[in-house]
Parts: sequence; structure tokens; C-alpha cells
Amino acid sequence: MRVISGSAKGHPLKPAGTATRPITDRVKENLFNILGAAVRDTNVLDLFAGAGSVGIEALSRGARAATFVELDRDALRAIRANLETTRLAARATIAQLDVFKFIRHTQEQYDLIYIAPPQYRELWAETLKTLNGRGLLAADGIIVAQIHPKEYKEIALTEFELFDQRKYGSTMLCFYRRVR
Repeated sequence: MRVISGSAKGHPLKPAGTATRPITDRVKENLFNILGAAVRDTNVLDLFAGAGSVGIEALSRGARAATFVELDRDALRAIRANLETTRLAARATIAQLDVFKFIRHTQEQYDLIYIAPPQYRELWAETLKTLNGRGLLAADGIIVAQIHPKEYKEIALTEFELFDQRKYGSTMLCFYRRVR
């Protein structure tokens, strides 16, 4: 696991331990190729952050700020170490909190919300439902859910709509935006 591009390009990232499921470099590279320059100057929310790989990649590519929400202590240590190693800590906030509690209490808006929960517990769908109607996604923002393809199901949402899906082996990225 490493930072693929930007100011911290090539820096290795410490893994978060066995309790998390890291995004592969291949999937992360494809994700950021899809997002492109739209990452610059954004406010990023990395939910179930693990080692912080996605939020750190966004910061490295010019995101204005990133908030990492994680509960696991080993993962939190990895996020802190990775932010220090990449010298991106000044633009980062770490919330040691349950994702659902964080969503219910934050008032901030985000341009990119990344959801990568433990698999097979339907937490990705529950997270989307919790975000729905909260107004946390900026007008032109994007939500990306990282799931196993077998987990996917349609979800009734009033604020968001699915607009793209990409499958990379055992990983699927589902892209949501505000209903137009």
C-alpha cells in the first residue's frame, strides 16, 4: 500500500491491522483516475477509514482537507503514522467515533464521501441511508461506496442517486450524487 500520486507520491502506508479491509493500489488508482482533477480543493470524508489510504491519496492530490472517521485503535494508529509520514497531517482531522454517530452530529459539507465498511454486514447501505437527508454532501459532491459485488442491492434514497458502478475483481465501487 502506497500513495500513488501527488505531493506524497511513493510514500509507503502502514496497514491498519487485521480488522480492516484495505483498498488495493489498483482500485485506488482507478478511483482517482475517475475522479481526476475534481479532487483538488475538496473537503473529503473518509468513513470506516482503515489506514486512511483514500483520504491521504486525496490530500496528496490537492484536497483542501480530509476527515478520517474510524473506531479501531490499530487503524487510528496507522492513520496517524501515515499522515505524519506523508506530511499531510496539517490538513487532516481524525474522529475516533462510530460512523453513524459522526454522521448524525456533524454539520459540515463534504465534496467527496468515501464509504469502505467491513464486508457482508450491509453497513454500506446503512451508511448511505443515514447520510440521506442530512445535507452533508455538497451540491456537486460524490459519494463512493466500496463493497464486494455480491453485496450490491438497490437502495431507496431521496437525496442521492446511483450514477456509476465499476467492478475490479472482488471490489465494486458505487458512485452516488445528489438527485438532479
